[in-house]
Amino acid sequence: MEELDVNVSSSEGFSVAEKIVLLTFISAVILMAILGNLLVMVAVCRDRQLRKIKTNYFIVSLAFADLLVSVLVMPFGAIELVQDNWIYGEMFCLVRTSLDVLLTTASIFHLCCISLDRYYAICCQPLVYRNKMTPLRIAVMLGGCWVIPTFISFLPIMQGWNSIGIIDLIQQRQFNKASNSTYCIFMVNKPYAITCSVVAFYIPFLLMVLAYYRIYVTAREHARQIRVLQRAGAPAEGRQHHPDQHSTHRMKTETKAAKTLCIIMGCFCLCWAPFFITNIVDPFINYTVPGKVWTAFLWLGYINSGLNPFLYAFLNKSFRRAFLIILCCGDERYRRPSILGQTVPCSTTTINGSTHVLRVSSKEKNRTRKKRRT
Repeated sequence: MEELDVNVSSSEGFSVAEKIVLLTFISAVILMAILGNLLVMVAVCRDRQLRKIKTNYFIVSLAFADLLVSVLVMPFGAIELVQDNWIYGEMFCLVRTSLDVLLTTASIFHLCCISLDRYYAICCQPLVYRNKMTPLRIAVMLGGCWVIPTFISFLPIMQGWNSIGIIDLIQQRQFNKASNSTYCIFMVNKPYAITCSVVAFYIPFLLMVLAYYRIYVTAREHARQIRVLQRAGAPAEGRQHHPDQHSTHRMKTETKAAKTLCIIMGCFCLCWAPFFITNIVDPFINYTVPGKVWTAFLWLGYINSGLNPFLYAFLNKSFRRAFLIILCCGDERYRRPSILGQTVPCSTTTINGSTHVLRVSSKEKNRTRKKRRT
């Protein structure tokens, strides 16, 4: 998000040892974000099964936003932090800050869209999901994730709406006479702080919490019903239906994806909540939050841009397999087994409109054969 009042003056400056540690840490964060997000994008582009999942279009777009943060925003912030000086001019400061606001807001908008996609996929009937998540609607949602943030980033920042009433204070902090240093200061007035934070964080966060709460309740109920059916066996009428392994695989995949995305969303909120809370509080306490606190909260948010790919690798089997194939140069050991090739006997039953498959034991299979013979 925007680099609000990150004024690292000489009185608060870092020592040489601290700068070395900071530079090492920041370089690791940037490298992790670039490589990780590139890996996510390549994995979806190369893996046909990942491309079939509609949610992954949002994930690729999210990875692209995080990649741009790590390439266009983080390096310049790191240079200013270590050098204790902004050397790129006032106009580029505004451009960089606008990109910061745009890309961070786009990230949380993508997460909000992902939560809505998962809600319709897991909590609604399959037909409802297909009607809601059409290719055109997905394209419109993706476009909105990029267009809407421009109205709280480039438009107000370039017009100077954020600095109305606090121009004198901004000019005082942009230049430090003691160290002869210039800083890329981005301070906001109360109206902009409230509007930007509510649109970029609090409203999407509320929507995500509601969506994932419903997903959690539904997934837990599905898991309970499946356990009951597995213990008791499928009902007789259920065995009359044709096996539908695809439906079971789809439900399991979506449930696991929902849990993974819940954790991703939680990490996002932990990384960005301190910043957005301070973002609203600071204008009401006369901008007295220390520069180092702003720096810490800002880079805590940046860390999230490099965190998502690792969450995918550890929590999502499909992404983990795709990552291993890429990193191991297409090793056949990690190739996806074909669902169509599975020959495990099974029976089907329906729960809340979703078809689930139960494996048939060998005894049950023998009984069925004997009945057919008689």
